[in-house]
Amino acid sequence: MSILRSEKTESTEAELDSNHAAVSEVEAGIRDFVRNDVAYLRRPPAMPGADAALDPSAEATVNNVNSLIQRVAGTSLSEIENLISELEGLRELLHAEGQRVQREISGYAALSQAAMKSTRMIADNVSQWKRAAEGLRNG
Repeated sequence: MSILRSEKTESTEAELDSNHAAVSEVEAGIRDFVRNDVAYLRRPPAMPGADAALDPSAEATVNNVNSLIQRVAGTSLSEIENLISELEGLRELLHAEGQRVQREISGYAALSQAAMKSTRMIADNVSQWKRAAEGLRNG
């Protein structure tokens, strides 16, 4: 069991390292984008319509940041979807177990009622025998 836990720990650490690397990469991309964007805003536009279009390096940075964000978000979304499917499976399992427990309880209740009826019948028969024996002694 400890071998499985250590394998899980190693895989979890590897996932955390890859997630950390992806986050660092996204942060670096965002920093570059902000630097380029701020530098672009500080430069006076050469033409009146030039501010509507990005220069190629800024556009490449934007595309790079978008792809990084999509990769990080994609990983997170797939993890969330896996977690949701696991939780749905656990929900179905718990529902099935709840139904099983209810059946078991109703079976025990029926058994308990049958035992009570049997005990009453035995007690009634014993009391009848006791009365009959007392009647024979007295009579």
